[in-house]
Amino acid sequence: MAIGLSEEHEALHESVSGWADRNIPAELLRSGSDGRPAFWQGLAEQGLLGLHLPEWAGGSGYGLLETAVAVEALAERMTPGPYVPTVLASAVINASKRPEHLESFADGSLTAAVALTGTLTGTLTEDGGLIVSGTAEPVLGASLADALVLPVATAEGEEWVIIDASSATVTEIKSLDLTRPVAKVELSEVLVPDLGILGGVQSTDVRNLAAILLGAEAAGLASWCVTAAADYAKVRVQFGRPIGQFQGIKHKLSRMLVALEQARATVWDATRADGKELDYAAAIAAVMAPDAAVQCAKDAIQTFGGIGYTYEHDVHLYYRRALTLRAVLGSSAEWAATVTALALQGVTREMEIDLPEDAEELRESIRAEVAALKELEGKEQKRALAAGGLVMPHLPKPWGRGAKPLEQVLIAQELKAARVKLPAMIIGAWVVPSIVSYGTPEQQERFLLKTLSGGMIWCQLFSEPGAGSDLASLQMKAEQVEGGWKLNGQKVWTSVAHVAEWGICIARNSSEGSKHEGITYFLVDMKAPGVTVRPLTEMTGENLFNEVFLDDVFVPDDLVVGEVGQGWKVARNTLSNERVSLSSGSGGTGASVPDLLGLVGRLGRELSPVEAYQVAQVICEGHSINALSLRVTLKQLAGGEPGADASVRKLLSTAHAQHVSESAVDLLGSAAVVAADMTLGDAGYWNRAVLATRAMTIYGGTTEVQLNIIGERMLGLPRDPEPGK
Repeated sequence: MAIGLSEEHEALHESVSGWADRNIPAELLRSGSDGRPAFWQGLAEQGLLGLHLPEWAGGSGYGLLETAVAVEALAERMTPGPYVPTVLASAVINASKRPEHLESFADGSLTAAVALTGTLTGTLTEDGGLIVSGTAEPVLGASLADALVLPVATAEGEEWVIIDASSATVTEIKSLDLTRPVAKVELSEVLVPDLGILGGVQSTDVRNLAAILLGAEAAGLASWCVTAAADYAKVRVQFGRPIGQFQGIKHKLSRMLVALEQARATVWDATRADGKELDYAAAIAAVMAPDAAVQCAKDAIQTFGGIGYTYEHDVHLYYRRALTLRAVLGSSAEWAATVTALALQGVTREMEIDLPEDAEELRESIRAEVAALKELEGKEQKRALAAGGLVMPHLPKPWGRGAKPLEQVLIAQELKAARVKLPAMIIGAWVVPSIVSYGTPEQQERFLLKTLSGGMIWCQLFSEPGAGSDLASLQMKAEQVEGGWKLNGQKVWTSVAHVAEWGICIARNSSEGSKHEGITYFLVDMKAPGVTVRPLTEMTGENLFNEVFLDDVFVPDDLVVGEVGQGWKVARNTLSNERVSLSSGSGGTGASVPDLLGLVGRLGRELSPVEAYQVAQVICEGHSINALSLRVTLKQLAGGEPGADASVRKLLSTAHAQHVSESAVDLLGSAAVVAADMTLGDAGYWNRAVLATRAMTIYGGTTEVQLNIIGERMLGLPRDPEPGK
């Protein structure tokens, strides 16, 4: 999945990629950077120089997102020359009060460059112009530019100006990026007429545009690195196996994909924002995207090994450009300081969904339904929510309402607006879809409505001491007897088993066939004879987990879910719902970004630069998770599959609360020596959180298992070999 989500954006990305493959030969990347490249006019003819410009100026009248899509696609091909500097310059001009300068950009007549740093000063003339002197460096693409967009400090404040490049002294700097030059720009008492002053543009506006467009280019660089390294890992054989089968490489590539998708999500969201939210979202993109490009390039070189370190291989060109982009845009620490400062001012970013106009009629119907439910209280309200199919509306009727993604979104919005809380099903939220899909009508009638209304507590009897995440290696025996089955064995890490009424249990009824065969899925009465529950004390000192022993526990035939011996299919359904649920929040630990910001506000002191950077990293991660979640929803609303966004979001979410709580404990310093007890103020609260969140990357599928899933399913890397093979 690229920066753009819609079918139109996907088609644009594909079209630009195809054009680049045909018109930018590999040898061009090493032919130097003098003058306009041969394909320059082709870019104009394809409309790629003016996607974001108004139609009267020869542009397409689209927005910055469409240009970001094109920038990403061209970056995947390491497009040399002045493309990105020129579209950045025209975007700045388009944001000014002097758009008449735009007419020569969309058709390719003019190239341009923007100085993001400089020491230029100006003195106002009587006729409203400026006399400008000083230096700006480094300026990306300045030696290829016909026009220069520059910041000038005056006695009245900063102004942005556009000048003819011939009126400046432009000295090319030997660049780390071999495919696109940088230069020093010097002006000595250059007269800039009033027409050349771009009124209405602030430095923040220019930096935001640069963060988005250079961030999009960074995403394109990272995309090539991920794809190229993954393709190589599938075919490069070492020690008798493709290197992509080794977990060290598989996990490295998976984390590269995670970084790429975070970059894409944050750049995408910045194109949608405005006002202070734009400042916030663009700063986050500036932290995430360039760092992702650098990291992906480094890891790609490592994956390619010796060949990746040679001059002949293209990967070093991507590494060089990624490093150059990050340097030009400004250090991550500087942008991180902006993120933290804005967050502490209360600036945040609500991930709102733009819904179609025809959604309002459906919304009104749902709103009226929710209003009636709001009049009910307690158990009566919960039963009504379940009976109305509002608890899990995506399920088929009568347990849900067969709701499409749009209706699901509207239901969630209206329940939240009315402050109507759904029943707390806990493990039941994972059980219900499996019984809906595989249960008998009698099982559905007996268990579903009561579970959906929060009136039945479940536990999950899956994990075993010797199996862990490898559930198919379970040892619990299921012996068929008259009228049912007898279960014998031990389960462990079973949440809420000490209070659960029922448990879902998988046990081995046959040892024949593969390890995924011969497993049956049972519903176990937790009060049945032979069930023994022993609480396990966790590192917090609390008791949520349990070990459960089943000794000759009888389960009647009518409590088998699905077919005998086919329980793995049912279990996979449960696990899939579990992992979605676990990734949806802080897991009840209270370790979230707003909690962390609340702590910062109570510290009563300024954060050090190191602390501000650490806090920003957590904020950026949380923001990227929210953006990924919104992208998943939008993709589903459009009828598509969520793709990599969903898998990446799951992986990031499980560790996010850990990162929040660890950051909080670091901020507390020596105060964090107190016990992990929420009654002992901030230190006790956060110490409890830092201990509790360690479980989040274990239950519901460990981080390592999730990385395997991403590597194998999203990148197509070879699966781990079966034991003994």
